[in-house]
Amino acid sequence: MFVLFLMLLSCLSDNLLTHEVEKIVYQDREVEVIVEVEKEVEIPIVKEVEVLVEDTGDDAADVWVENFNQPTSVNGVDILWVIDPSGSMFDDAPRILDGISAMMSALPPTGWRLAIIPSDWRYSEVIAEFPLIPGDTPEMAESMYNNVINGAFEAGFDASYGYMMNNSYAQTWMRPDAALLIVFVSDEDEQSQVHFNSTSQFVSWVTAYRESVFLASIVHLDPSVSLCNPNTLHIGDEYIDATQQLNGNIIDICSEDWSSGVSDASNQVAPYEHWDLVKTPLYNDRIYVFIDGVPNTDWYYKPAENRIYFTVIPPARSLVEIAYYYE
Repeated sequence: MFVLFLMLLSCLSDNLLTHEVEKIVYQDREVEVIVEVEKEVEIPIVKEVEVLVEDTGDDAADVWVENFNQPTSVNGVDILWVIDPSGSMFDDAPRILDGISAMMSALPPTGWRLAIIPSDWRYSEVIAEFPLIPGDTPEMAESMYNNVINGAFEAGFDASYGYMMNNSYAQTWMRPDAALLIVFVSDEDEQSQVHFNSTSQFVSWVTAYRESVFLASIVHLDPSVSLCNPNTLHIGDEYIDATQQLNGNIIDICSEDWSSGVSDASNQVAPYEHWDLVKTPLYNDRIYVFIDGVPNTDWYYKPAENRIYFTVIPPARSLVEIAYYYE
């Protein structure tokens, strides 16, 4: 008897959603929901919206709606950790290795390849190290780190371009049809001058280079929010700007533990096989799932875990919406 509304979605332009709709009505004999949108809103990868369903029956009931866009990684994901090789980064090596290990543990059991390169394009263009793959150990990541982090330039954009476009060995393992995740790690701002003169140039190039691109940045934040950075000259503004344009993860390099942040970054490229609900459903038999606006039944709910499991993984790029009455 109950028909739930669908959340509105349209094309992204510069990571903003412009959707001019006067009225959307989803109506059953007993339930009517009206959604009005008149302004430009920023769309994150995962968006949660709370609405009130006005029931003409007994009582009004709150409905919680969660949604996510299924990542595009049909043929796996190529991952680059682009790391500042300058001397000031020496003390960060243990956290870098812990972060890489955490990401390796959080990634799917198959389909990914991960390389470590310095943010100095002079060295990134000549590295000939086979990437880490599923089954490799943290010790192997440490060995790669020790072998390749050379140089002094803090130019992650140039180094990424140099590796992907000018390094013949990189072209033997990087896959044009895989998703791409780049993790920048630096305690200084981005200083590229060879291939790019601005953040917008880098973002334009990398999004044209791969169909699905994700960024994460582990950098100094503004002193007002940083855990240890007293100097505004060291803020990773360019990295932060590029990462925000692609709705990526930004992690304070001063954090003692990067694991949660890099795990979140890995989730950007791993297809969701299940979804942890934010709230606890009031009725286990009144949970509704839509994929691209179409009611879906290829899932089940485990109350003990408060999790939706998909028996058929939603397709890449699909919008998945889950709605339920909540306590």
